[in-house]
Amino acid sequence: MMITKELIAPKSIVVVGASNNISKPGGKLLKNLIDNHYAGELWVVNPGSEMVQGKKSFPSVSDLPQVEMAVLAIPAAACLDVVEILATQKGTKGFIIISAGFSEESEEGRILEQKIVKIIEANNGCLIGPNCIGIITYAHTSVFTTPIPKLVQMSCDLVSSSGATAVFIMESGIPKGLHFASVFSVGNSAQNGVEEILEFMDDVFNPETSTRVKLLYIESIKSPDKLLKHASSLIRKGCKIAAIKAGSSQAGSRAASSHTGAMANSDLAVEALFRKAGIVRCFGREELTTVANVFHCKPMKGKRLAIITHAGGPAVMLTDALESGGLHIPHIPDSEAKQRLKSKLFAGSSVENPIDFLATGNAEQLAAIIDACENEFEEIDGMAVIFGSPGLSPVTDVYQLLNEKMQTCRKPIFPILPSVINVKDEVAHFISQGNVNFPDEVLLGKALTSILNTAKPSGERLFLDNIDVAEIRRIIDGANDAYLSPETIHRLFVATGIPMVQEITVTTEEEAIETAKKLGFPLVMKVVGPVHKTEVNGVVLNVQDIKTVQREFTRLIRIKDTTAVLMAEMASGIELFLGAKYEDRFGHVILCGLGGIFVEVLKDVTSGLAPLTLCEAASMIKNLKSYQIIKGYRGKKGVNERKFAEIIVRLSTLLRFAVEIKEMDINPLMGDGDNLVAVDVRIRIEK
Repeated sequence: MMITKELIAPKSIVVVGASNNISKPGGKLLKNLIDNHYAGELWVVNPGSEMVQGKKSFPSVSDLPQVEMAVLAIPAAACLDVVEILATQKGTKGFIIISAGFSEESEEGRILEQKIVKIIEANNGCLIGPNCIGIITYAHTSVFTTPIPKLVQMSCDLVSSSGATAVFIMESGIPKGLHFASVFSVGNSAQNGVEEILEFMDDVFNPETSTRVKLLYIESIKSPDKLLKHASSLIRKGCKIAAIKAGSSQAGSRAASSHTGAMANSDLAVEALFRKAGIVRCFGREELTTVANVFHCKPMKGKRLAIITHAGGPAVMLTDALESGGLHIPHIPDSEAKQRLKSKLFAGSSVENPIDFLATGNAEQLAAIIDACENEFEEIDGMAVIFGSPGLSPVTDVYQLLNEKMQTCRKPIFPILPSVINVKDEVAHFISQGNVNFPDEVLLGKALTSILNTAKPSGERLFLDNIDVAEIRRIIDGANDAYLSPETIHRLFVATGIPMVQEITVTTEEEAIETAKKLGFPLVMKVVGPVHKTEVNGVVLNVQDIKTVQREFTRLIRIKDTTAVLMAEMASGIELFLGAKYEDRFGHVILCGLGGIFVEVLKDVTSGLAPLTLCEAASMIKNLKSYQIIKGYRGKKGVNERKFAEIIVRLSTLLRFAVEIKEMDINPLMGDGDNLVAVDVRIRIEK
């Protein structure tokens, strides 16, 4: 394990480069350690002073006694010698280098960074940084920034690639009642990145004492396997993880020879990785801290929410955000309970859901509504309570009641207290009692839908029903680096159990006529050779007779780059799309969506990471915007989802045994009820 106990809970710390100037990182870091009552021995190395901020200062690291952890706030060029002395002579096992000027700046800096890592590893130490703000644990606050949150054991751990972003995430969360148990800023991640910190948290996880919420801000995923392994392991142990992965657009969609190649940028790989691990993906700080606050509320058992409000606008915006994300604001049916509740509210109140008890509504009425939702309205799984203040009268009693109900109700209550200026003292008191606040209802709506739409981590079991692995390997071993021929693809799909239309390649008009008689009409004819067949007018659908076969064969064979003509049965139904692309470090990313123009124009695809389970494949299908079309709509027949999911899983198993497949498209896969067949398939091999 890379993370040492001397880093997490050192008995002694030296700050190399600290001074009395607290506007400099070294000086401020020392001040933070002193102000937050670090309990161990605390020393300084500063050749110019004997005492720094009341702590004993040594002229050089050679003069120090044995010390467990060191924080370096000195120029990059001076770090190597200091690390060497500490690691080899002073027994130091924990290092934090906050200095910049390493791999983020130059090649020389990268080489220097690697030399430092080598020395630390040779002496069984561990390094955080360089180029970071430091870390906060129960034992010490070795950061040169503020705020320093009051640590709460069962709150959340924050791990960030960027130090400044860690600060801004804390600044976003603290006013909303979010607490922290530890903060790790990993900077350049020379030895330990986000993945290694997660690995450490997984290895030392204790159900009695470990925090259950982890927030990640990641700039680059160096080890997708490690992230997947430890994130999913922690989630299976009862943790909840939300993450921002920044910098996904740089890779961009590069021009490639197929739709999949153009779209499976690293962002789809990240999406697939997060989905497989069970990580809730966020795209900004406010979203991340809102999701974290939802994690701290009681879990919602279903998707049906009651909105309880004394203001119309926020309720409408929250309803829109929830409904568009797949949650329900159910109508409350007429009953005695509903009538009883209505009699306790002012005239003009609505108990339809949203339940609006007017601007004049009071604590007593709110209590009656919450009790009805908790005990009598069975169609409700959770409650969002919107209660601000126009600044006319105090609302302390309402917030006090809300605090009591949040402790005692089985169903979760999400408090939306938007008046952070008008009644800021009351909101602050409410938060000081250990509650969270959601000042923005739309952010809450998005957070709830993101969480409910994130599946639990999947198993790794391979699907092998009627899949001939030996035959798959024979075909791949016998293939060259190129696009596979239609005949080879056919053999490969037979071995994998993916149904395909019957196809025959012809090179003469006589063969075309014979094939047409064999396959029967209607037929499809396509050029073999050109990459984008439709762009060269190389596809003919619905060929009905021999005369058309003769005419179209003559035209097609003359198209530039054409080597043959492919003739196939004409399949009908909904056009679906399946694709896969091999991404470095991630493995195969599989895409699914509607086929034809839907892929190119609407880019409505979801992604998964091979190997996939049936549950994962089903979730990929359900998360498509075009899911209604697959289900069937307005009397039109849909596609058997279970069969579609099984084909996705078969494809993922094929890729698991044929890593040489670097890119593939099935577009379209035609779906008509239970009948699904691959029509046009392209597979590129690279060994």
